[in-house]
Amino acid sequence: MGNRHAPSLRIWYNHDMRYRGASGVFLSLGFVLFLFAMLTSCASGPDPESASASQDSFTPTPFQPGVYDSPFGVPFTPRPAVTFTPYPTTQVRGNSLIVPVIATPSDAAIFSPIEINPLTGLPPSDPALLNRRPLAIKVANYPRYIRPQSGLSLADVVYEYYIEDLLTRFIAIYYGNDAKQVGPVRSGRYFDEHVARMYHAFYVFKYADPREYTYFKSGSLSDLLVVPGFGECPPFFGGKRQIESYNNAYFNTTKWNDCAARQRMDNSRQNLRSGFFSIVPPQGGWAVSRVFTRYSTDDYNYWQYDPASGRYLRFQEANDTRDNKPETYAPLMDDLTKEQVAADNVIVLYVSHTFANEFEQQDEVFHVNLVDSGKAYVFRDGFAFPAYWSRTDIDQPLLITAASGTPIYLKPGTTFYQVIGETSSDWSDGLDWHFDFHTP
Repeated sequence: MGNRHAPSLRIWYNHDMRYRGASGVFLSLGFVLFLFAMLTSCASGPDPESASASQDSFTPTPFQPGVYDSPFGVPFTPRPAVTFTPYPTTQVRGNSLIVPVIATPSDAAIFSPIEINPLTGLPPSDPALLNRRPLAIKVANYPRYIRPQSGLSLADVVYEYYIEDLLTRFIAIYYGNDAKQVGPVRSGRYFDEHVARMYHAFYVFKYADPREYTYFKSGSLSDLLVVPGFGECPPFFGGKRQIESYNNAYFNTTKWNDCAARQRMDNSRQNLRSGFFSIVPPQGGWAVSRVFTRYSTDDYNYWQYDPASGRYLRFQEANDTRDNKPETYAPLMDDLTKEQVAADNVIVLYVSHTFANEFEQQDEVFHVNLVDSGKAYVFRDGFAFPAYWSRTDIDQPLLITAASGTPIYLKPGTTFYQVIGETSSDWSDGLDWHFDFHTP
């Protein structure tokens, strides 16, 4: 990654991402009983075209003004018409990406008799937690006064993506840990369907735009939707902060199993494909100290690699940068654990963002198309590795590989995904790497 620009596609295909052979020691904890299923799934699963076609079968009926199904009891009034620049509903790529052929991982991988969380490569805090479905919970990042959020530090996997109005939101996966307070829980978006499907998760959110909420209720995820109701089931509750109610809803995952049983919801253990994990990082890569992602003048962040802990610490913007104001950052804290939000792996995903019609465009109701494949960067142990993401199966987590098709081993622990547009820009400034969010 040279100054002010990313490596060319030629580098993407030719970069030597070698892995340690038998002389190295791979601790592939996440392979317990899953390795064979992983490899055969990759070899025989649907190709990206069929996966894309399967996803297209869920395309909602285009929104029509005056047709709504709102949980709030008020009609949805569309904004005044704007000039419509058509956006395609399929992915747009400046260059064709070839889906890599999946290579057999190193024979140095070893197995562990301990029950392992397939999402982290680590033992869960309680083995009984793996005998359930994961929970995918929407967590707010704005307005700034809702910070510090609660429970992000206890998630196994977190995705951050652009929603609208210059802002982002998180969707966090809870499987190997429970959290008594997660939130503030906010509204859903179309992108969340991808995450809920990949992790076979209950989808916890605080309603959504009528277009999206109606879509979720009418689809095959309808039995997995968890929204606020009355009483203690589902276990939403108000926080202690004196703020408006729509930013003051939290979720207690420790009470969910009993609630799901009372509601007769399917909370059985799911067949989740294990990720590739190793305490030994891949060879090659570039040394990187900080990873900046700028979504807008209002929303920007960076991850600082901390050699002492071997983790990435999250810093979030503390002000907007309009009128030439300088960027200002503060640690992103977790109000539940009283710790700074941290990750063992940070992965930047380039994903196409589209609108289905003019009404969605005027409201910035994006479809973030996490299907097929795309380029990525993996950050672990203070190094950056060029990569590809592939959605080899519509109902399994992403596969992250090198250009050769060899899986990139993640560090056992938490993974945080920064989702940006395919046309986003990136550059390096010494040990600082920068990603600026753009859509077509």
